[in-house]
Amino acid sequence: MSRMIQILINLSRRNKQALMLAFDAITIICLIYLAFWIRLGYLFYPSGNYELQIAIYASPLLAIPIFTSFGLYREVIRYVGFKALWRIIQAASLYGTLFGLILLMARFESVPRSVILINWVLVILVIGSSRFFTRWILVEHGNNNNVVIYGAGSAGRQLSNALSQSKEYNPVAFIDDSNLIIDHSINGLKVYSPNDLLSLIDKKNIKEVLIAIPSLTRTRRREIIDFLEPCPVVVRSLPGVSALAQGKVKVKDLLEIDIGDLLGRESARPNKELFEINISNKVVMVTGAGGSIGSELCRQIILLKPKILVLYEISENSLYHIDQELSDANLPNIDVFPVLGSVSDKDRVFKICEFYGVQTIYHAAAYKHVPIVEYNQSQGVYNNTIGTMLLAEAAIASNVETFVLISTDKAVRPTNYMGASKRAAEMVLQAFSELPHNTCFTMVRFGNVLDSSGSVIPLFKKQIKEGGPVTVTHIDIVRYFMMIPEAVELVIQAGAMAKGGEVFVLDMGKPVRIYDLAVKMINLSGLKLLDENNPRGDIKIEYTGLRPGEKLYEELILDGEFSLTENKLIMRAEEELMAWDKLEPILAEIYKKGAHINTEELYNLLKKIVPEFNTK
Repeated sequence: MSRMIQILINLSRRNKQALMLAFDAITIICLIYLAFWIRLGYLFYPSGNYELQIAIYASPLLAIPIFTSFGLYREVIRYVGFKALWRIIQAASLYGTLFGLILLMARFESVPRSVILINWVLVILVIGSSRFFTRWILVEHGNNNNVVIYGAGSAGRQLSNALSQSKEYNPVAFIDDSNLIIDHSINGLKVYSPNDLLSLIDKKNIKEVLIAIPSLTRTRRREIIDFLEPCPVVVRSLPGVSALAQGKVKVKDLLEIDIGDLLGRESARPNKELFEINISNKVVMVTGAGGSIGSELCRQIILLKPKILVLYEISENSLYHIDQELSDANLPNIDVFPVLGSVSDKDRVFKICEFYGVQTIYHAAAYKHVPIVEYNQSQGVYNNTIGTMLLAEAAIASNVETFVLISTDKAVRPTNYMGASKRAAEMVLQAFSELPHNTCFTMVRFGNVLDSSGSVIPLFKKQIKEGGPVTVTHIDIVRYFMMIPEAVELVIQAGAMAKGGEVFVLDMGKPVRIYDLAVKMINLSGLKLLDENNPRGDIKIEYTGLRPGEKLYEELILDGEFSLTENKLIMRAEEELMAWDKLEPILAEIYKKGAHINTEELYNLLKKIVPEFNTK
């Protein structure tokens, strides 16, 4: 039995699809007779009724095209779930309806109407259960997941040894770029050239390619990934050298391809002196400490040995998780205090800054999701703009040395309330920088970060896992992307370079077309794009239209000049500001009315602060 299962598992995709199609064709016919048996109580055969016989035996000619159009034969059996079940119900319902109409229109006297209903139920149950049973077989008994290891060096050899003890993977070959070892055998596995990969995939039914070269540069890794992308396989990789330094390679170390590798961008080494200026042996406070940027700030700050780290966060759950993570790091002589609170709570932020004697603030707390803020405009502006103002006033009152605002490219010529609220927050700090006090205010502006909460990357991963579709707002939409750790490194360095009032802009590299990113993620999952050019593909892309306030492209700098800094990835923007005496009355009006301000009034007030703000 187990040998038969392995034979079935090792069949090529095309043969599996053919087998499933043949099974469905036979099953469809058998289910019709079963429906008669259930209804009549005896085995029914329409002898002499040749028209009914033809209808029964021709039923697969109706069912199979319908099942095909609903994607029941795509190679996504590993992702069978409720969405797939819904497709099965739809396909079975359409087939059952059409077949029932045929029987009724033909007026076969020997066919009770209830047979049509029974047959429909049976098709859903049997066709659906066959998919789930197949999935169970693959999950429980599919220990012959043939894989190729890309890289026959030390890490690749360790990985092949680990996989030989695994039930999840069956290594069948190495791929390596070195001509010196091609055609040789290592750990019983032959080494092939990369040019042999496509034929190897077909010949040995390869399911996955595992990249086992942890020392690769980002540029070289992207080259390999680009080479593997057209191949019908899942691509995984080992973590970097640093992650493997303390132990041997293990199966659990295998990772999905880091989307950052698709950017091919090499991170610049941080300046250690700049890193330590605002953090080492100081009292540091991070607002929004549980968010994507805030939590990474905390991780990097704690390694720079502050005297005290204050985690300021409105979400109890997020605060708990980052506090636990930092506690598990078990770094001595560093006090970490988790503090619940909102930046728009004036009394709270004043009290916390004064009580702990905060010296450096990294302000990452903000409502950042454009569509959400568009539906909650007053709350978004109050939190992002007024909250920044109140926190800045608390910083001045408590003699905080450095205040760094995490800003966004959406603040440049904003078309939405989130961007306008962040640009207004920048202008608050620029205005405060012109007043006499001891606090150095600065802001760092950058684009999207990969894998942040609510970003397209986790969404695409989830949609692909569920069998699609992958949703993209517009085929031409582009965005700047940066890895979260790199963005935070640059934020810390930019803050250390601040003299007061600067808007630092991070070099985000080349913009990425979101459609291209979606296609790459589909391909690297071992699946293929389903479109008019490839009707036999697995995952289709659907266009949902631009969301409220969303732009096709983002900008990082207004019309002003910018200058370079000592870090080539950090630029200093020269932008016009508004004096505090002009800005303060407008903010006072927003502050006074709070969440009760109406949309038109809020827009007009924001427009006074940010003249380029335009929602039309």
